[in-house]
Amino acid sequence: MTKQQVLKYVKSDRDIMHGLPCVKGTRIPIAQIPSMIADGMTIQQILKEYPSLTEKSIRAALKYASYACNFEIVNL
Repeated sequence: MTKQQVLKYVKSDRDIMHGLPCVKGTRIPIAQIPSMIADGMTIQQILKEYPSLTEKSIRAALKYASYACNFEIVNL
């Protein structure tokens, strides 16, 4: 998935979720998707829990999160 394809599924709007990047057309923050995967959910389980998402939007969120990890160091 190219960056252009990823950006079709991602939107930041200061009036929605305080400007956090979200899956376009939802209030689901991009960061929530990899967190659910890390907690053991499958894509199919996420789709069942969040019917407004598609498999492509989930994959785009994961790709977007991977891009973000290349630019930010988080001290835990």
